[in-house]
Amino acid sequence: MSGLFEIPDPNLIVGPETCDDAGVYAISEDCALVETTDIITPLVDDPYLFGSIAAANALSDVYAMGGRPVTAMNLVFCPLCKVPMESLRQIMAGGAAKMREAGVCLVGGHSIEDEEIKYGLAVTGLIHPQQVVRNSTAKPGDRLILTKPLGTGIISTGIKAQMADESVVSEACRWMTMLNALAAKLMLESSAHACTDITGFGLIGHATEMARGAGLTFVIERSSIPVMAGVAELIDKGLIPGGLYRNRDHYAPMIKAISQTEDDLLPLYDPQTSGGLLIALADGDATAFLQRAAESGCFAVEIGQVVPQEAYALLIR
Repeated sequence: MSGLFEIPDPNLIVGPETCDDAGVYAISEDCALVETTDIITPLVDDPYLFGSIAAANALSDVYAMGGRPVTAMNLVFCPLCKVPMESLRQIMAGGAAKMREAGVCLVGGHSIEDEEIKYGLAVTGLIHPQQVVRNSTAKPGDRLILTKPLGTGIISTGIKAQMADESVVSEACRWMTMLNALAAKLMLESSAHACTDITGFGLIGHATEMARGAGLTFVIERSSIPVMAGVAELIDKGLIPGGLYRNRDHYAPMIKAISQTEDDLLPLYDPQTSGGLLIALADGDATAFLQRAAESGCFAVEIGQVVPQEAYALLIR
């Protein structure tokens, strides 16, 4: 696969080398395109809500780079003979509402007949080339801040099994439909060194990619990590998504955990949909970010720090 990306282009600011959230391509000295796409399968029964979650999830990659999303195209996969046309309209209406909230112009899209419903967006954003926030540029001494709690993958599994309480589902959907726009704005104002959004690889996976990309180690305080209500009970019932186990199998050799049980770590491996931002900021900038977040109503919790490289990418204690 690496040969696909070996065509040099001096305007490519961010490519696939460090698993960043989006590609960035310069079109002038003061403007670059941020380009990404994301597609998901239904997490909830309500088609409008599903469309809103999918759109927020796709837009998040642009925010994670510090960009401003401006246009999007619908990507719809559907078994046409099995899904009512009204359900498809509701999915796209939910996506359109979230795009309007983000100030994004829907410019078109594409549909494909498939055996399973899938929906997402191809998104283009704008950014100044000198303001790009990458996932691989954390620095020793940085403080780590997370802007949404964890648990959407486990709760989604509970939804599919019809074993998640209504209040738990409602709270998870509120987080999944919440745009990362405000957190991204505060991140830029606070001169963040690095950022990623927490999605399919879970907190451990995305934090590991950040640490490895920077050649550093992240120290995570387990007791500081926010987890959504109801997650522990769903874990006790065995409602754990397959993606969580795949994340654990892949990333466990790269981390060191101190005094943590397997259940303690499960939410950290949980694949998130439309998760929060994980941001690395210098000491004083982190203080400023947390203050601005508190003043503006943006959820933000400090969960660790960045230290010189050790034998593992993450130390969880």
